[in-house]
Amino acid sequence: MQSILIIQKYTIGSKIILGVFIALLLYLLIQYILKLLEMGYVMKYKRPYFVHFYTSLRKLSQKQNDVLKNQFRFFNKLSEKDKKYFEHRVASFINDKDFIGRGDIQITEEIKVLIASTAVMLTFGFRDFYIGLIQKIVVYPDKFYSKTNKNYHKGEFNPKLQTLVISWADFKSGFEKPKDNINLGIHEFVHAIHLNSLKERDISSTIFTDSFKELTDLLTKNKPLRDELTQSHYLRNYAFTNQFEFLAVTIESFIETPSDFKLQFPEVYFKIRQMLNFNFAGY
Repeated sequence: MQSILIIQKYTIGSKIILGVFIALLLYLLIQYILKLLEMGYVMKYKRPYFVHFYTSLRKLSQKQNDVLKNQFRFFNKLSEKDKKYFEHRVASFINDKDFIGRGDIQITEEIKVLIASTAVMLTFGFRDFYIGLIQKIVVYPDKFYSKTNKNYHKGEFNPKLQTLVISWADFKSGFEKPKDNINLGIHEFVHAIHLNSLKERDISSTIFTDSFKELTDLLTKNKPLRDELTQSHYLRNYAFTNQFEFLAVTIESFIETPSDFKLQFPEVYFKIRQMLNFNFAGY
């Protein structure tokens, strides 16, 4: 009798294990099929099937929310639904990163909100908005000495240390002159997003890198367009240093003067729009 009970328990345990194994296989199979279906959608439409999906939305404190509404112009261009998503992402980004002050600067809610908002703005069309290659954000009051290349900088991104470093004075200056196509925060975050997209293989990173390749191919093959772009002085000369600086400067211009960009260079504009999946805020 005892032997029969042991066999029955063994049989029941085996069935449970087999059931769990089958359920796991089904889950993995469904995930694989969904990825294939989305990849087909991405190949056809050049955008993710969905961007925002949250079980709950985080909120900023009242003080943080006031900074966002009163000092970050882009936020006020969004629909009411997108504003809730944007706030959630800013709160999540702040919670995910280490903000470190250098010199005599103290990390305030204003600093955290405005820096996080810049990152969230650039990745608002991405599903994964955290920019995993950034773990620390170091803020200096002004230009700082970089040990990397023995020179003074306004900003830099160090992928090995997973650290973004900025001058707060120059960061703020970029938003005080919103139409000059020079914005330190945007510039440095684009470098981080660019390098992060080369490392990751999520849907948004794939779209970003593939679209940049399409843009590079377009400019390589279309000499008249390339010449027009370089001779127009719409992009400052620093853009033509290398492909990384070209992309950073181009996205600065895309964010700050989209109407001018679209009017002068529509082919380039729409490649950047596709790259960032920027289908909101009037872009």
